[in-house]
Amino acid sequence: MPDATAPAVHRPFGAVLTAMATPFTADGALDLPAAQALAERLVDEGNDGLVVAGTTGESPTLAEHEHDALLAAVVEAVGSRAHVVAGCGNNDTDHTLRRARAAEKTGVDGLLVVTPYYSKPPQEGLYRHFLAVADATGLPVMLYDIPGRTGTAVSTEVLLRLAGHPRVVAVKDAKDDLFASSQVMAAAGGEGGLAYYSGSDQLNLAHLAQGAAGVVSVVAHVAAGPYAAMVAAVDAGDLPAARQIHTRLLPAVTAIMTRTQGAIMVKAALELTGAIPNRHVRLPLVEATDEQVEQLSSDLRGADLL
Repeated sequence: MPDATAPAVHRPFGAVLTAMATPFTADGALDLPAAQALAERLVDEGNDGLVVAGTTGESPTLAEHEHDALLAAVVEAVGSRAHVVAGCGNNDTDHTLRRARAAEKTGVDGLLVVTPYYSKPPQEGLYRHFLAVADATGLPVMLYDIPGRTGTAVSTEVLLRLAGHPRVVAVKDAKDDLFASSQVMAAAGGEGGLAYYSGSDQLNLAHLAQGAAGVVSVVAHVAAGPYAAMVAAVDAGDLPAARQIHTRLLPAVTAIMTRTQGAIMVKAALELTGAIPNRHVRLPLVEATDEQVEQLSSDLRGADLL
C-alpha cells in the first residue's frame, strides 16, 4: 500500500531522464530531424526529462554551432512536455561558461555540468569551477560526478558547500559510492536541497531505494516506461515490485552498459527498435559490430524490450 505520510520527493528535473544520443547522418553530419523525432519518441515512452549534448550525446565531437542547434531543436520538439537539460561542461572553465550562456539562449530548462576532466584539479578548483557556472546564468544546475571518466571525484565537502548555492539543485551521481551519496542526501537533501539522480543504470534501484529523486539513464532510451514504473514503485514503498523491474532489465543493462561504450550500444539499440535510422557514431568511437548487435538483440528480447 502507498505510504500516504511519505513526503513528496523533490524532483527539479523530473524523475526519468534519458541521456539522449545524438543522431548523425550516413556521412557524419548532425541529423536534427532525427534528433527531434527521437526526443519526441523518448517523451512519449515515459521520459519527463532529457539530457541533451552530454556524454552519451557524444558532446566532445560536437562543434559549438552543432551544440546550440541540437539544443534548440530538442527544445522546439519537446520543451513544452519535458525538462530539457543541456550538457555544457568541459575542462576549461571559460569555455564551459560560454557554452552555458549559449545554452540558456536556446530555452533549455537547466545545465548538466561535468567535473573538469584530464586536468585533475584540486577540490578547491572544482568548487570554484562549479560556482562560476552556477553564477553565469539564471538556470538551475545539475552537477555531474563521474570520476571514472574525469579522473577526479567531487568530495562530499565540496558537494555540501555547493548545495548552499540557490541554482545548484541536483547531482547526477556516477561515482558509484552509495555511502557517500547517502551522506550528502542526508545532509543536503529534501525540498530545496540537492536532488540526487542515479547516473549509473547498474545502480538505479539502489540509488532510488536510498532516496534518489530519479535517474539519468542510457538504458531508458529503450526502457523509459519500466524505469518510470520502478520510480513509482519505490515512491509507493513497493520494493518487491521495484526489484522485479530491476531484475527484468538486467540483460538490457548488461548489453548496453558493460560490453563496450554505452553510446555505441545504445545507438545500435535505437537502430534495432527503429528509433533512429542508423547507428553511426563519430570517431574516436566506432560502430557496434554485427556480432555485438546480434547479442544486443538477444539481450533486449530477454528484457522484453524488443
